[in-house]
This record gives sequence, C-alpha cells and structure tokens, in this order.
Amino acid sequence: MADQAGIQPFILDMDVNGNPFTVHAALLWDEQDVILVDTGIPGQLGLIRDQLAAASFPFEKLTKIIITHQDMDHIGSLPELVSAAEGQIEVLAHELGKPYIQGEVPLVKRKILATPTKVDVSLQDGDELPFGGGIQVIYTPGHTPDHISLYHPKSKTLISGDALTSQDGVLMPPNPQFTPDMPLALESVAKLLDYDIETVITYHGGVCTDNIKERLAQIAQGQA
Repeated sequence: MADQAGIQPFILDMDVNGNPFTVHAALLWDEQDVILVDTGIPGQLGLIRDQLAAASFPFEKLTKIIITHQDMDHIGSLPELVSAAEGQIEVLAHELGKPYIQGEVPLVKRKILATPTKVDVSLQDGDELPFGGGIQVIYTPGHTPDHISLYHPKSKTLISGDALTSQDGVLMPPNPQFTPDMPLALESVAKLLDYDIETVITYHGGVCTDNIKERLAQIAQGQA
C-alpha cells in the first residue's frame, strides 16, 4: 500500500456447503503492523493469504488479529492463522470474550468449545490502540456479551462487526435472529452516536456511507 497507515474492507467470499457466504472483515496497517479484524469461518487460511497478497501484504507481514466477538463466523479461521504464523501473530479481543476464544467455556450460541487460541491482549471499552493511525475500542454488547466495534478517527470509519448490518448500502440493525439481547444491542448502537462516523464497514452487508448519523439514530430508537 502506498499510504503509511490506513484502513480498508477485507472481503472474504467463502463457501458454506455449496452456498456462497460473503463477509466484510477489515484490514488496518501502519509502518509497524498489519492487523486483520475477524477471520471468517473455519478453513479460510488459503483465501486470507490470497486476499492479503491482493492488498499488497504478504501473510508474513500480518502481526495482529482483533476479534470483534466470539461467533464462529468471526473466530473460525483464527486457530489456523495463528498456527500458520508460528507465534508471530498477536490476538486481541474483549476481556469477556477471552474464555470463549481460549476454549475454556462453550460459545454462547453454538454451545460448543472453540479450538483454543490464546488471547494475548484483553481489550476494554475506551481503549485506544495505535494501529493504523489510531483506533478506539467501543464495547457494543447485545449481539454477544463480548462484542466490540472499532472506530478509526483519522478516516471517520467504524468497523461494526455484527453490532450493525447493511443491505444495498443502507445501514440496518443487528440481525434479530442472531442477537439474543436486542434491547442491549440497540443501547450499544446509541453509544455510536457519540462518534463522528462517516463510513461503516458492516461484516454482513459491506460498506455504508449514506445518512450514517440519521440511520444510527433511527436504529437506536427501534425505528429501523
């Protein structure tokens, strides 16, 4: 990449039992680090290698992975990525997600133990990380108890994980089918109104740039 620091969507076109399944993870970089946010379902090491190469970053340059939450379509390929990097990748996640990712307690929704992966850094609400020109951790529970979103002030971009979704470029609420505590999830959306957000990378749906503040307010009030 020409820029010394930045952020971009990281699209993974995957296959689930013969059906296409696309998610929008995110990539952050600076002069020291290349950071992947979320890892798709299990078995995506090859795809992630290819997508990193397409973004002009060889896999060997990947230094950190941030997990937004414990759902399998976000942590699925984490163990194989960490293994392939032979200890060179640092894993960051919210402190409440740590026991799930480390395989100590069953995942909230799947009720199974994840393949254990060590979480090197436990994150909390309000943490400021220097990566990619600086990002802020926003604790956004509801979809899961450990969910975080990431705000990149330099580009006014939010990496929403599953705290939000989108459809055809329109920002939408989290999927109620997979959000056990929707009232809490909407409170989390209301927190996002405190940030100057112009772009949202939603894991399910892609990038949104239109009427962000208006849509956040509507979603937080249960009107969308």
